[in-house]
Amino acid sequence: MWRLAGETGMDVNSPYSYTLWCRDFSRSSVVARDDDGRVAAYVTGFVRPDSPDTYFLWQVAVDSAYRGQRLARRMLDFIGDAIAEQGLRYLEATVTPDNSASRALFGSFARDRGAEAVWSPLFGEEHFPKDGTPHEPEDLVRIGPLGARPSQEA
Repeated sequence: MWRLAGETGMDVNSPYSYTLWCRDFSRSSVVARDDDGRVAAYVTGFVRPDSPDTYFLWQVAVDSAYRGQRLARRMLDFIGDAIAEQGLRYLEATVTPDNSASRALFGSFARDRGAEAVWSPLFGEEHFPKDGTPHEPEDLVRIGPLGARPSQEA
C-alpha cells in the first residue's frame, strides 16, 4: 500500500502507518491483489468516532496497470454495501479541487445509490505545513443517506 500510494502521487504515510492500518482497520478497508500477490488497488477507511453513522474513506489508490477496469468503483461498491449492512448512513471523503477522477467516482456512486453528494470546503491551504511543498485545499464530500445498492441485472 505504501508503494502504491507513492507511485500514484498520493499523500504518502509512513510504511508503519499502512501496516498498522491493515491490523486495526482491516474490516473497513479493501485490498485488491494481482496474481503475483502485489497490491493492485486499495481503499482505506474507518467509522468516525464522533459520528458513528459515518464511514470516512481515507484513501483510494489503483495501480496504473489496473486503471480503466472500474476497480476503484467495484471496491467502493463493496465498501458501500458493507457499511449499509452495518446501518451506517453516510460516506465521507476529502478530495482536492483538481481531482476530477475522484469527484466523478463519488458522484456516480451517490447517483447509483440514490443518495445526495454534498460538497463543502473542509481544509484550506493554511491548514497544511509551509514546508515548501504546497498542498491543495481538501473539499469534503458527504454522501447519504445510504441504503442497499439497487439490484443489478446481468
